[in-house]
Amino acid sequence: VSTQSTWDIIRMVSLTNGNLTVDENIEKYRIKKMLKNLEDAKGNGTSMISLIIPPGEQITKTQKKLLEEAGKAACIKSRVNRQSVESALTSTRERLKLYPRTPDNGLVVYCGTIYSEDGRSEKKYTIDFEPYKPINRSLYLCGDRFDVEPLKSLIEDDQKFGFIVVDGNGTLYGTLQGSSRSILQIIKVDLPKKHGRGGQSALRFARLREEKRHNYLRKVAELAVQHFITNDKSNVTGLVLAGSADFKTKLSISGMFDPRLQERVVKIVDVSYGFENGFSQAITLSEDALGNVKYVQEKKIISKFFEDINLDSPKIVFGVADTMKMLEMSVVESLLVWENLEYIR
Repeated sequence: VSTQSTWDIIRMVSLTNGNLTVDENIEKYRIKKMLKNLEDAKGNGTSMISLIIPPGEQITKTQKKLLEEAGKAACIKSRVNRQSVESALTSTRERLKLYPRTPDNGLVVYCGTIYSEDGRSEKKYTIDFEPYKPINRSLYLCGDRFDVEPLKSLIEDDQKFGFIVVDGNGTLYGTLQGSSRSILQIIKVDLPKKHGRGGQSALRFARLREEKRHNYLRKVAELAVQHFITNDKSNVTGLVLAGSADFKTKLSISGMFDPRLQERVVKIVDVSYGFENGFSQAITLSEDALGNVKYVQEKKIISKFFEDINLDSPKIVFGVADTMKMLEMSVVESLLVWENLEYIR
């Protein structure tokens, strides 16, 4: 088991009555690995073609555009670059001929001549596929690298949850999206305690204390708008308020808290810690509200995995050799794969 914290938890093989089923996590994993290879590829001049045809668009329209681009390519002065571009355009058009119509989820084609890692040799690279979910944008680009930015949206989870962990020491703003959690900002404060100091009267000190707490809560509410409101609407599916004191409750009912965020609050939880530790605890305590967020799913699976190891369960194997044996025997129900695993069979 790697000490790295980032894993792709994949129901890689789910055998039901001998039938193999593949889930969305598999497709995300495959695209993630492919994106890394595409991003690392470098070509000669502008000979690397990135093409995306959205659902519903006619392939004949794209073929016509490629023919026009072939005419422009004939004007490229560099003979080597001209030949590379013309070759890539021809290969792309040939690939499109394999599709009588645009697939339901669109079509992605990458084609070009790429250099080897040592830069001494080059090879032709062409890949075409239908994404596992619709990709609703059009792209045609010739460059020295492939444009993979549109595909990155495919591996992002649609649901993003915001977290505000607030107490008397400070506030953390964070998000959880799929298996990725991010800390947006941390602010720290030094609020006066309940008892008075320096001979101040109890009433005056209490008034000053409440004023500072009020100003702090106002700042928390204002920063929440900065982080969780984009283009006048909430940028998160839900919002979790957490903390060890009563600030979280006061924030939720305060008139200073933006109504657009108030309606997004899905959970208010008590945590024993602040900042990063409080963030982790808040995620755990909010599992019921977060539903099928990938991070929550992964945490449950990893916890169950280590529990079975501690119990010395005969149904658990780990390591490449033993795992491959089980896969070959078709007895694997769930497979956990570290996302940076470089083994290739």
